[in-house]
Amino acid sequence: MFDTLGTWEKLLKRILWSQLGEIKGKKILDFGSGLGITANHYAKDNQVMAIEPSEESVNERCTENEYEQIIGSLDELQKLPDESIDLIFCHNVLEYASEREQIIKEFYRVLKPNGTLSIVKHNRPGRVMQMAVLLNDFTSANNLLDGKDGMTSKFGAIHYYEDSDITKWCAEFSLVKTYGIRTFWDLQQNQEMQETAEWQKNMILLEMRVSELDEYRAIAFFHHILFSK
Repeated sequence: MFDTLGTWEKLLKRILWSQLGEIKGKKILDFGSGLGITANHYAKDNQVMAIEPSEESVNERCTENEYEQIIGSLDELQKLPDESIDLIFCHNVLEYASEREQIIKEFYRVLKPNGTLSIVKHNRPGRVMQMAVLLNDFTSANNLLDGKDGMTSKFGAIHYYEDSDITKWCAEFSLVKTYGIRTFWDLQQNQEMQETAEWQKNMILLEMRVSELDEYRAIAFFHHILFSK
């Protein structure tokens, strides 16, 4: 299924997985697992549980490697035992959730001591750049600058939040590292070039090189934030 993804999704996953590094022998929760691409990837060497509210996505999910799939959301998260998970993925999920603070507190509860939370979130300045440079949508760019929400065709409203909100919702979490993702590649509009293996390899190397530099991270479309319990 990975090979059928669009180029930007493949690059995002590859960069994200590189930032996470090698993970083996862990108990992992993928919350908001979507089509199960990340759950499936890590299920090869780990015990993975995936929670996803969309039955349609679950029915179409990637199942090359075995992992536990649960249909639900916060209700299922609340059933998990205290301190039972080594690593939690929550990637592009909280923008669409109404109980964000509750979810973050539950993450802290179910994580083992020294466990890790990996969050991928939209970065408002990067989205402004996308609207202005890629889509010529100046109305949306100005709305975002005014603090209004954005929109996606698939999931509806993007309810933006700041990186710092996560530790406001649960002060016990310790920030470990913040990466930028998707800084450059959408600015290259040659679609044919983007499909080549050489271009993708070079772009990933460049994205990884700047992912921790403040000036580039500030304009990345996404932030990948790691927290420790």
